[in-house]
Amino acid sequence: MTLMTDRRTTAARPDPSTDRPAVVERPWQVVAAREIAVKLRDKNFLISTFFTLVLIAGSFGFQAFLANRPHEATIAVTSPAAAAVVDQAEQAGVAAEVKLEWSVKQVPDAKAAEALVRAGDADVALLPGANGAQWRLVGERERDDTVSTWVEKVVGEQVLAEHATALGTSVEQLRAGSTVSYDLLDQDARDPGFVRVVGFAFAFLFYLAALIFGMQIAQSVVEEKQSRIVEILAAAIPIRQLLVGKIVGNVVMAVSQLVLFVGVGLVGLSFSPWAALLPALAGAAGWFLVFFLVGFVVLAAMWAVAGSLATRNEDLQSTSTPVTTLTMVILFGGIFLTGTGQLIASYVPLMSVVAMPIRLASGTAAWWEPLVSIGVTLILAVVLVRLAARIYSRSVMQTGTRLTVRQAMKLQG
Repeated sequence: MTLMTDRRTTAARPDPSTDRPAVVERPWQVVAAREIAVKLRDKNFLISTFFTLVLIAGSFGFQAFLANRPHEATIAVTSPAAAAVVDQAEQAGVAAEVKLEWSVKQVPDAKAAEALVRAGDADVALLPGANGAQWRLVGERERDDTVSTWVEKVVGEQVLAEHATALGTSVEQLRAGSTVSYDLLDQDARDPGFVRVVGFAFAFLFYLAALIFGMQIAQSVVEEKQSRIVEILAAAIPIRQLLVGKIVGNVVMAVSQLVLFVGVGLVGLSFSPWAALLPALAGAAGWFLVFFLVGFVVLAAMWAVAGSLATRNEDLQSTSTPVTTLTMVILFGGIFLTGTGQLIASYVPLMSVVAMPIRLASGTAAWWEPLVSIGVTLILAVVLVRLAARIYSRSVMQTGTRLTVRQAMKLQG
C-alpha cells in the first residue's frame, strides 16, 4: 500500500491573500507522520509485534520456571542403610541451596528394585555395590547426574570419616593440602554461553528489523512508482524530502519496536539465572540501540534505493539483493565471529552494529572502543546516505524499466 495517496497531505493550501500556494517548511515531517500512522494501523505489524513480545517474555518465564523447579526423583532401595544414604544426600543438596524433592521406596531385593526402575515407578535404584564398590546406582536409559553427584558426595564423606577413625586422625587432617585453588586472570570474563545467547539475540533482532522495515520501504517506493503517485508528490515536495520522511518514519518505528523487545528481554533476564549480569548487559543493550539507529538509517536509505531502481514488485528480488546479502553477512558475523575476527568486525561500519555490543556484553571491549567505532560508522553513514539520496532522486521518477545503480547515476538529477 502506498504511504501517501492524497496530494493534500503534502501540498499546502493556497494563501487567500495572494492566491498562491503556501510553502510547507518541513514536508518530510508530514511524510514521516504518515509512515508512522500507516504502520500503527497495520494489523499484521501490531500482531507480529505482540506475539514477539509474548515469545520473549515466555522464553524467560520458561527459564525461570525451570530454574525454580525442584529436582524430583524416586529412589528404590533394599535396606535402611541405603535409605539413610539417600536422606543424607538430599539434606546435603538442600544445604547447598539445591532444590531437591526425593522419595524413597524400599523393596526386598535388587531384582524388585530394578523392576521398579524398568516399570517407571522409580527413577534410580541404590543397591549394594560389587567389585569393591560400596554402592551402585541403577537407572533405566539415562544417567541422573543430580542423584549421582549428591549420593557420591555423601558416600565419599562417610568412607573418608571411617578411614580417619581407623587411622586415629580427623577428616580435616586427611584433607590437608589436597585442595586446588582456581584463580582467573580476567575477573570480568563473562559466561561464554551467556555471551553466545546475547550475540544471537542482537544479531537476530537487527536482521529481523532490517528485513521487515526495509522491505516495506522498498515496496512502498515501488508502489508509488507504479501508481505514478510519486509524480504528484514530486510536484508538491522535493524528492529528497520524500526520502527523508520515509527514512525517519521507519527508523522511529523500528527503534521503538526494538526498545520494546530489549526492554522486555532485560526485565525477563532479571528472573533468569543470569540476573547478576543484568547491569553489564543493560550497558551493552544501550549501545546496541545506538549502533542500530545509525546502521538502520543507512540500510533504510539503501532499501529506498532498491525500490527506486525497480518498476514493479517482481524487480525487488534483484534490486534488493545487495542489501539482503549485507544484512545476512551482519547476521552470521554476529553469530559466528569470535576472537580476532570479532575484534576487527567491531570497527567495520555496519558489521559493528552487532559485533561491538557483543564485545561489550562479553566484557572484552574498553570503554573508549564503542566511541571510536560509532564515530567511524557515523562518517560512513553520512557518505552512504548522501550517495543513496542522489541515486534515489535520479531513479525514482523513471517508471519505464528497471535500472542499475550505474544507469541511475548517469541520469540527470
